[in-house]
Amino acid sequence: MNVIDTKNAPGAIGPYSQAFEVSGLVITSGQIPVDPADGSVPEGIAAQAEQSCKNVGAILTAAGSSFEKVVKTTCFLADMGDFAAFNEVYAKFFTSKPARSCVAVRALPKGVLCEIEAIAEK
Repeated sequence: MNVIDTKNAPGAIGPYSQAFEVSGLVITSGQIPVDPADGSVPEGIAAQAEQSCKNVGAILTAAGSSFEKVVKTTCFLADMGDFAAFNEVYAKFFTSKPARSCVAVRALPKGVLCEIEAIAEK
């Protein structure tokens, strides 16, 4: 197993890693929409979905993978009313249409609106 760590995505805010590579797979932790450059969180679901996707992408790149190799995502929304707007942004990044679960949760870290985790081939 290899720990994946990149400065191009936010560092872990708890006792976990950004991702692990094991048996040819990259498994990311959930990525919230924190800008790794300055720790800011953009306003609105579209901007937050975009930043979360960029964070996932940075981790995939650091692991030698890419969006095209993602086989499964799990998406968490603070409000299922944001589903359509979230999907619009998500579809721009995950063009291969990996398997996905998308659920509403009561709250997310830092009060953000979305979080995305992914499993990809290396």
